[in-house]
Amino acid sequence: MEASALGPARRGRRRTRAAGSLLSRAAILLFISAFLVRVPSSVKVYVMLHQKSPHVLCVTQRLRNAELIDPSFQWHGPKGKIVSENRTAQITSTGSLVFQNFEESMSGIYTCFLEYKPTVEEIVKRLQLKYAIYAYREPHYYYQFTARYHAAPCNSIYNISFEKKLIQILSKLLLDLSCEISLLKSECHHVKMQRAGLQNELFFTFSVSSLDTEKGPKPCTDHNCEPSKRLFKAKNLIERFFNQQVEILGRRAEQLPEIYYIEGTLQMVWINRCFPGYGMNVQQHPKCPECCVICSPGSYNPRDGIHCLQCNSSLVYGAKTCL
Repeated sequence: MEASALGPARRGRRRTRAAGSLLSRAAILLFISAFLVRVPSSVKVYVMLHQKSPHVLCVTQRLRNAELIDPSFQWHGPKGKIVSENRTAQITSTGSLVFQNFEESMSGIYTCFLEYKPTVEEIVKRLQLKYAIYAYREPHYYYQFTARYHAAPCNSIYNISFEKKLIQILSKLLLDLSCEISLLKSECHHVKMQRAGLQNELFFTFSVSSLDTEKGPKPCTDHNCEPSKRLFKAKNLIERFFNQQVEILGRRAEQLPEIYYIEGTLQMVWINRCFPGYGMNVQQHPKCPECCVICSPGSYNPRDGIHCLQCNSSLVYGAKTCL
């Protein structure tokens, strides 16, 4: 009888202790949350390769214009703690991180730890901000164009001489635009025509690209010297060159030369590609949709493609091979 009478009381005390324990844990968590603020998701930041970065802030938007008492800032990157005397990255007096000359190897996760008091009387609060910082490059823009010429017999040395002369003329045409022209393919074929019978034709495929700063100095700093604008001017010059050939042949009274441009065969296509180790991804990088962003770990781009390809064994940024 006595044991049965004590049973409910003991169970009540156990429930009270369990409830007290839960309340204690909740109180501890509430106490911690009072001075530790976390921002779990990382903010993506894009920095052009070999350029100075924007200021990466160590405060939230809400705290940006707020008064902070005794703030202290500490940054950690892929290689550990970042000191303010670093030659490649500086921490400003307000805690912002600035890169002077951003390299591929600097891409990665950066975390800022901020300690501050909202007022003198309040306890210290801690804030953790995480950034995913990516190097990016402008796409490799270029024009690819094809043209056909009536030719000498396919084994004739005159075709080879003409090919060299044509490349020289086109290169000189684009010299002032800091653009280069490359012969991608040259083939001679026998073509059966409806009325002219069998004739020889040269099929040319060229590419026209702008010389970037890695190959030579910028021609000027004006906005008209942007690669896309210079390439558009190059396109107009090339089209004018081939149109002039048609006009000259049209005014010619004597017999046509053995090698001449075939009217209407010029075709120009605008192409953009990313350099190896970089790719475009609108879903992953919606704020930089037309940027060639460095490939993240788990992906790679082996050649001048548009996208980074999946590679689970890739552990670095900017991978060009999948081992």
